[in-house]
Amino acid sequence: MPLYGHVPVAYRAVFLAAGLIVFGLLFQQLITLLVAILVTVIISIPLALVADRLESRGVPRAAGALAAVLAGLAVLAGVIALIIPPFIDQAEEFVDEVPATVEDLEELVGDLVGADPTEVGSSVQDFLERYVDDPEALIDPITSIGLSVVGVLGALIFMLLTAYFIAVRPQPLIDGLVSLFPPGRRDAALHLMGRLRDSWVGWLQGVLVDMLLTGVLLYVGLSLIGLDFAIFFAVFSALLVVIPYFGAILGAIPVVLFALADGPGTALAALIVYIVVQQIESNVTIPLVMAQRVKLHPALIAIGVILVGQLFGFVGLFVAVPIISAIVILIDELWVKPLEAKKGVVAASELATPEGSPGPAAAP
Repeated sequence: MPLYGHVPVAYRAVFLAAGLIVFGLLFQQLITLLVAILVTVIISIPLALVADRLESRGVPRAAGALAAVLAGLAVLAGVIALIIPPFIDQAEEFVDEVPATVEDLEELVGDLVGADPTEVGSSVQDFLERYVDDPEALIDPITSIGLSVVGVLGALIFMLLTAYFIAVRPQPLIDGLVSLFPPGRRDAALHLMGRLRDSWVGWLQGVLVDMLLTGVLLYVGLSLIGLDFAIFFAVFSALLVVIPYFGAILGAIPVVLFALADGPGTALAALIVYIVVQQIESNVTIPLVMAQRVKLHPALIAIGVILVGQLFGFVGLFVAVPIISAIVILIDELWVKPLEAKKGVVAASELATPEGSPGPAAAP
């Protein structure tokens, strides 16, 4: 009889565990979906702004949004056209210098671990031969990476098309969102959406300025110390500035490791270049450009990036600032302002009541 009484408890425990597992799996999928929706909306905002401006000059919205998409793709293609040729030249030079680079790395690793350079070279050779003898071990990761790249490109194309259609006809979507609110709160909902739009547009502008400044400074600094692939490393690090503060650190790691092949002095010089650029970003670019446009304190941005990364994963880091700004705006509109308005009404009623006279509750 006691055993029978414990059976429902066991079933409930199993169902609860299964429910938690399903919720965890759905939560991960929902996070990916939410990030994709956020990126799509952010892309649609500048397209809609360009379409609005061109529409005021007599250009149809569809043509204006399409012109904005083509202009953005043209700028991206122009940047790639400027970067790829020197990158290819530097890649060819790197291939020619591979034997000397390998010998330098063998000697450096041998000095660090106290082993003979030939032993280090043999260990590296054995490691590579494992993949040569078993090609499937190398093909499988490459295949998965290729499929991932195709999936990412497909998702980006889908988000770009969706953003285009949103920019062409944003009003039905806005009306649909506003209709979810009670009639008395719809003006406040429109005001909230306007604040989100302005914040995200400011973030995009700040990111572009930060990317340009970081890329130029890193290219100049790495070129001055004579490091190869200066253009590639500068562009790679400039793309990572989407992650405030921590993007510069992530971009510095491969550069310093690569510079270590030329010697500790070159690695130290590369590290100094990144530290200087990171200090400029932390003390000038983010406070004056990013924080002013998004209207967030730099410390809040730094802490928020960590929290968003823990919750949304690595992909969420690239849209951490829009997520943080959305949370701050929602808290301000839904909690802080109503609380301040309530306090203001109470304070006004207290000022209206003369001292020593009975208040409204005490009146007969």
